[in-house]
Amino acid sequence: MPAQDRYSGFREFVVARGAALSSAAYLLTGNHQTAEDLLQEALAKTAVRWRRVESGGNPEAYVRRVMLNQLRSWLRRRRYPQVPLDSAADPAADVDMAGRVAQRIAMSQILASLPPRQRAVLYLRFYEDLSETATANLLGCRVGTIKRHAHDGLAALRRAYPHLSDTSTTSEVVP
Repeated sequence: MPAQDRYSGFREFVVARGAALSSAAYLLTGNHQTAEDLLQEALAKTAVRWRRVESGGNPEAYVRRVMLNQLRSWLRRRRYPQVPLDSAADPAADVDMAGRVAQRIAMSQILASLPPRQRAVLYLRFYEDLSETATANLLGCRVGTIKRHAHDGLAALRRAYPHLSDTSTTSEVVP
């Protein structure tokens, strides 16, 4: 079988969905270099099984699942450095551009300080807008575990950034 037939459509898929997948990888890892590594490994694993993945109907969901599994595998082998919540800057409440940039940096630092499992739950529940059941299925755990991780993650974010509970500022803060 020619190599071109085997990977037919894969390049187009990566071009079309690469940016969204890259954002997902960054939000899962909190680090650009690690996100690039995660996405590349997920795409390499997907390319090997491309014909089967494509015929399954939802290649993007497959790649996201591979990224989550790969991240879990990495986390079992080594620990990522955790950033203490006190080290995250509390930006001024200015609405100028510098203030917004400072807020985004602080939010990134706070998110990076969360344990990877909590960060994954928050990403899937609130960025990808998945239900608790869908998130539990994707992460391979119970709905109660998802609720606990979401609760603990949001509580940590609110402690570090008290004005997050005010819905009028949330859209300006989330990266």
